[in-house]
Amino acid sequence: MYGHVEKLAQEISKGAASVEGVEAKLWQVPETLPEEVLGKMSAAPKSDVPMITPDELAKADGLILGFPTRFGMMAAQFKAFLDATGGLWRTQALAGKPAGIFYSTGSQGGGQETTPLTAITQLVHHGMIFVPIGYTFGAGMFEMENIKGGSPYGAGTYAGDGSRQPSKIELEQAFHQGKYIAGITKKLKGTA
Repeated sequence: MYGHVEKLAQEISKGAASVEGVEAKLWQVPETLPEEVLGKMSAAPKSDVPMITPDELAKADGLILGFPTRFGMMAAQFKAFLDATGGLWRTQALAGKPAGIFYSTGSQGGGQETTPLTAITQLVHHGMIFVPIGYTFGAGMFEMENIKGGSPYGAGTYAGDGSRQPSKIELEQAFHQGKYIAGITKKLKGTA
């Protein structure tokens, strides 16, 4: 809606690409809301990041999925995209792939943990391996002086009405998540 997930995604991509031999790609899912509604919500213009199709998921060695939150769950746009992966589910084309989750919520009580927790079901049905960041971000996980999104499930930020931007520590956590999951993905691919 406001570009917060994209900002985290850019940092995650940088973190993943910092792992030797890893290529990171950014994608976005199709918008499902009409332009008129998006205008009333003061949504930011869509970026030029390419639109993904379900088949692209099968080509990846690992995935880090990001989405905004609506009522404590992933936004309908992302859910609609995942609902279109039935063919991949039927063939279990994503089984065994490592996957992480990151998100943006509107408020502190808006789903920083319920969003990834409810999204894990999508990964489970595909047989994917959920890779949380746990507390590997170190002292950044215990930040108490400033508002900080994210949890042991993955990087996160607070969007509010769109005026608040991801903080330095939230962007650092996103970079860490990209690097961490890319390293695990590389290890798993090397042992296959």
